[in-house]
Amino acid sequence: MISANPFELLGRDGRARTGRLTTPHGPVQTPAFMPVGTAGAMKGLHWREVRDAGTNIVLGNTYHLMLRPGAERIAALGGLQNFTGWNGPMLTDSGGFQVMSLAELRKVRESAVTFRSHIDGAMVELSPERSIEVQRLLGSDIAMQMDECVRLPAERSDIERAMQLSLRWGERSRRAFEAAPAGYMLFGIAQGGDVPELRRASARGLIEIGFHGYAIGGLAVGEPQAVMLAMIDEVTPILPEGRPRYLMGVGTPEDILEAVARGIDMFDCVMPTRNGRHGMAFTRFGQINLRNARHADDPRPLDEESPWPSTRGYARAYLHHLVRSGETLGAMLLSEINIAYYQRLMHDIRDAISKGTFESFCECTRAEWARGDIPPR
Repeated sequence: MISANPFELLGRDGRARTGRLTTPHGPVQTPAFMPVGTAGAMKGLHWREVRDAGTNIVLGNTYHLMLRPGAERIAALGGLQNFTGWNGPMLTDSGGFQVMSLAELRKVRESAVTFRSHIDGAMVELSPERSIEVQRLLGSDIAMQMDECVRLPAERSDIERAMQLSLRWGERSRRAFEAAPAGYMLFGIAQGGDVPELRRASARGLIEIGFHGYAIGGLAVGEPQAVMLAMIDEVTPILPEGRPRYLMGVGTPEDILEAVARGIDMFDCVMPTRNGRHGMAFTRFGQINLRNARHADDPRPLDEESPWPSTRGYARAYLHHLVRSGETLGAMLLSEINIAYYQRLMHDIRDAISKGTFESFCECTRAEWARGDIPPR
């Protein structure tokens, strides 16, 4: 079952790659960015707006969905796509990261993690087998193995213990997936913190187990960008060329350019919507803070050359007013603008790789960011 490969590598430019990932809910062109619909919804946005912005795959969060409304309830209602109205591909994480970062009174054992729900205080147990079962009930297109993520900085001994545990959990996740497939694909997750030899050992261990795709986890958790990129450089040369590679929880547009250049195919991050809710807009000029007073009397749009209607259709003064007034519409518009920017960036990255111009595309994109926003009026 794991030998089947739904990923087709279409082209290369240096280490950067384009590909196509086939799922039951449609194809995904890579490199791809997945907006995060934590609890089965994109905060402040209708799925139609997410789709129109160029998104064709989103991420759902196993931890939140298993606690509320519950995996069995979602399964009875036809799975995540029927339940939410999102009819495209969906990846679900294993729940492990949220258990480590959100849950209280958690205890990690070989068999499972037990934790206190942040919703009602109930004690919950999550094992690799239960994580796979939950993702099967959710109807995921891409399921993730359960892993333990250690927040950096950390002692090497703690990093190694978590990495070895994640490999054993990966083996159990794969066996559970094969017994009752939790989705169309199962990805393994390479851990190892900021220790190069542990990263390499994790990647080799995952390949020995065998997965449809391979993720790099435990990064973008407080370490400098240089450390993150160094760990990607340790792992990607080891991973199979013909399998998709997913950098979890990343990140900024600059992070994406750097990671694509190192052979990464998939990304997810809450940044477009979270920053939008805090008055920040991503544009070809870089990030713009709409709370700043310089925008209060500016009738110009964020970017009059943008192909996205919301980016060129609203005055900066109006967006500034919405943000400063705490109006929900401000967060909605900026979240929409930000997702559209990310998806346009991914489209342009794929186009540049296909044309063999990825390096020059990165140079031009960074030059635009460096020039910054247009002068104030």
